[in-house]
Amino acid sequence: MGRSPCCEKEHTNKGAWTKEEDERLIKHIKQHGEGCWRSLPKAAGLLRCGKSCRLRWINYLRPDLKRGNFTEEEDELIINLHSLLGNKWSLIAARLPGRTDNEIKNYWNTHVKRKLISRGIDPQTHRCLNPSNKNPRNVSMQTDMDDAMPAMRNDVGFKVEEYSNCSSVEFLHPQINLDLSIRPPHLY
Repeated sequence: MGRSPCCEKEHTNKGAWTKEEDERLIKHIKQHGEGCWRSLPKAAGLLRCGKSCRLRWINYLRPDLKRGNFTEEEDELIINLHSLLGNKWSLIAARLPGRTDNEIKNYWNTHVKRKLISRGIDPQTHRCLNPSNKNPRNVSMQTDMDDAMPAMRNDVGFKVEEYSNCSSVEFLHPQINLDLSIRPPHLY
């Protein structure tokens, strides 16, 4: 007993959107808002699936979208937030106005991972790839926090460990343990 399909597959357009379809979608959303995506295509006179309309609006047509390359500050903010949140792209996107979660995820996978690896940092753990060259030096990141993360500056602390070829960022917050593990309960 599943959900009925969102559209009739035989009578829907697939592939690239035309300028006229974009204009119809924009006009309909300006008049009626982002209501029910399943009923929107019929109400707007589009031969598209509701999911297709939703993705087109969210990723391409929204007026508040930011276009163009990511700045260096956005790069560093994405790296810092990823070290805290992992692959929670929608939470990261919430801190970068005008950027979509899909855009950030794609940018991470195509550019930022390579950037971290070239710095000698593991993109998953945000720790040094070659820990045998340890020459740790604790450095305060407050100045970087002021530039890259003003909204989180007072809530989040970081520790930077610098090695011969890499610097690793670790989250410091006494009330929150981000190292999660699963083990059997203690026997008393």
